[in-house]
Amino acid sequence: MPFPDSFRTQRLLAERLTLAHADDIRRQDRDPDLMGMMGGPREEAVTAAYLERNLRHWTDFGFGLWVLRDAVDRRVAGRAVLRHLEVEGTDEIEVGYAFVKEFWGRGLATEIARECVRQGHGALGFPSIVAITRPFNLGSQRVMEKVGMVFEREILHDGIPHVLFRSRASS
Repeated sequence: MPFPDSFRTQRLLAERLTLAHADDIRRQDRDPDLMGMMGGPREEAVTAAYLERNLRHWTDFGFGLWVLRDAVDRRVAGRAVLRHLEVEGTDEIEVGYAFVKEFWGRGLATEIARECVRQGHGALGFPSIVAITRPFNLGSQRVMEKVGMVFEREILHDGIPHVLFRSRASS
């Protein structure tokens, strides 16, 4: 059974990334608040490559990046992802999330991360899922802990210091 293109949490709608979301992703990538913990706003060419890479991930693997909408008014709230990520030479499955500032402080990152981890272990059957963030991003680290992820180690990702958290499926 293929992984669903969309799903819902209590307050969010997650829809599979398509070319129709290009403007939404561009807006998010230019947003200094949203991108502040991810290296800063992205140039147009970098966003185009990011979009292509994430569209290809869906084609190649049947899961990937979702654009998130508020379940009530359908405004774009951010994005979430389950995807392959190379971490120090090892293929891992990463969970990630980012929200537009007006959606911060509502517990939405925890809500979507919890569902992505559940789907990753359950529907997709991955025994291990990782999340990475910069060492100073304590808010994201708290989200990782709330969804049951455990700090594993410090890493370099793209030559930049990060911390890696991991979730292991229950036996």
